Amino acid sequence: MKISSILRPEAVKVISSTTSKKRLLHDLGEMAASVYKIDAATAVEALMERETLGPTGVGHGVALPHARIPGLESVQGAFILLEKPIDFDAVDRAPVDIIFGLFAPEDAGVEHLKALALVSRTLREATICTKLRANSDTSTLYTILTEAQTFQTV
Repeated sequence: MKISSILRPEAVKVISSTTSKKRLLHDLGEMAASVYKIDAATAVEALMERETLGPTGVGHGVALPHARIPGLESVQGAFILLEKPIDFDAVDRAPVDIIFGLFAPEDAGVEHLKALALVSRTLREATICTKLRANSDTSTLYTILTEAQTFQTV
């Protein structure tokens, strides 16, 4: 699995400011609706429900919110870079500015886990996060994300 198979260029966004974790999850839901034709309300509700199980802020300014969506055929991703980090209840209590949301079919099972592992591995690399934070052009961000695994697998 490659990031380019789960993330479309138009699902990469830079947001100058957002007021809260809840607002950010709404932004992800709206992106899922516009890019992948997922019902926005369903996506937001699923993301918020998942957050009640435990925060998806994994540390070092990174969050990986994810949810299962009825009727979705494959795992899809959305990436947001925040210019101003927000509190996300992350495990290390650090504010979050790099968010990679995943939407998976209800019965995705192993595909959902593979996608989550791939994104987690990619964003655990400090050099990749540094490059992401240094850019605000969405096409550059997409390139950084999709080329990252090429270097990791060589």
